[in-house]
Amino acid sequence: MTATDVPPASLPPSPPQCLPQRLPYEGVRVVEFTHMVMGPTCGMVLADLGAEVIKVEAIGHGRRGDATRELIGSGAGFFPMFNRNKKSLALDLQTPEGLEAALRLIATADIVSENFKPGTMAKLGLDHASLKALNPRLIYVSHKGFLPGPYEHRTALDEVVQMMGGLAYMTGRPGDPLRAGTSVNDIMGGMFGAIGAMAALAQRDHPQHGTGRGQEIQSALFENNVFLVAQHMMQFAVTGQAAAPMPARISAWAVYDVFKVKDGEQIFLAVVSDSAWAIFCQAFGLSDLQADERLKTNNDRVRAREWMMPLLRERMAAYSAAELSAIFEKNALPFAPITRPEALFADPHLLATGGLAPITLPDGRPGQTVLMPITLDGQRPGIRASAPRLGEHTQALLAELGYDEAAIAQLLARGLASD
Repeated sequence: MTATDVPPASLPPSPPQCLPQRLPYEGVRVVEFTHMVMGPTCGMVLADLGAEVIKVEAIGHGRRGDATRELIGSGAGFFPMFNRNKKSLALDLQTPEGLEAALRLIATADIVSENFKPGTMAKLGLDHASLKALNPRLIYVSHKGFLPGPYEHRTALDEVVQMMGGLAYMTGRPGDPLRAGTSVNDIMGGMFGAIGAMAALAQRDHPQHGTGRGQEIQSALFENNVFLVAQHMMQFAVTGQAAAPMPARISAWAVYDVFKVKDGEQIFLAVVSDSAWAIFCQAFGLSDLQADERLKTNNDRVRAREWMMPLLRERMAAYSAAELSAIFEKNALPFAPITRPEALFADPHLLATGGLAPITLPDGRPGQTVLMPITLDGQRPGIRASAPRLGEHTQALLAELGYDEAAIAQLLARGLASD
């Protein structure tokens, strides 16, 4: 059985998550009205860092909570990935009773986060202008397709902004735009929303010059995408030359490619400096290439790629990917096997360093998920709870908000709340 055949549930558990006694945002309450990826990512970041994140999910009138729960195919991983460490409160927000419960909750919150179409929250009376009167300390984070301007009325998706924002052009071959292989703008847009919320918390609560007031934060997919391609925009500004799509680019480094090697395997190999070129040539016995004056410097080798790369591909093809990996690692040269996402569940580095953590999947099976790529005092922020089932915390939260048992029972019986 290969690594790619190993189902996540059968993998050995990751090392225990030894978290700091107090996470940075413990005591911060976040109420989110979110779905899909962008908004939930913001809440996930804050939740992983200790915040109490309460996901308000709409029920009634044909709604059954966050519709992301029911996605299949490429969306099947969205809900369990981006909704861990959260609580679920299920309410009919189109009734006075359900809206009242949501407002009681918001009155206790530090942050409200939402990512619905423009106007949706205003129709419910849950927009920033309405809520700041209820809770002047409230930080309100809106995740949108576009910041206010000529495009703000458009409906945006990650793929839409990748196409119009230059990323798909840079990723694909010339004439063949191609979206990136993950939800880069949704995830990064949510992260920027979380960064904005953190900045607003600091500005509100700073011990010397805190304002004591909340504010509205906006993060947008299109502007996030433009930020991602800004390096290519600046390349044009500096050189006057338009950046070519990545598969057709003139590389800054002579050897920076995927090689097809023994038994049809693939591996990425890089030689990015003159000293690395000398080490590479010595490691593989390429004395003829090392002595060739046409290949003396990195820029010389970039200019010689047309004839040099076929020679290197022919010589590297005699090795297996494992043999090349061993030689490159021994000589501190950059390399990477071409790995599929599912194989990462068995990655020895992730397993040894605690990069994966156990969760319960939506269907009740045990599984693993990926932790945030940071450490706090040497420890990864971990998983306190798997993604909640719809309304899992409804009764407890309503009781905390002052509803007695009879009132909670009535809300549940009338379908205005769900557990």
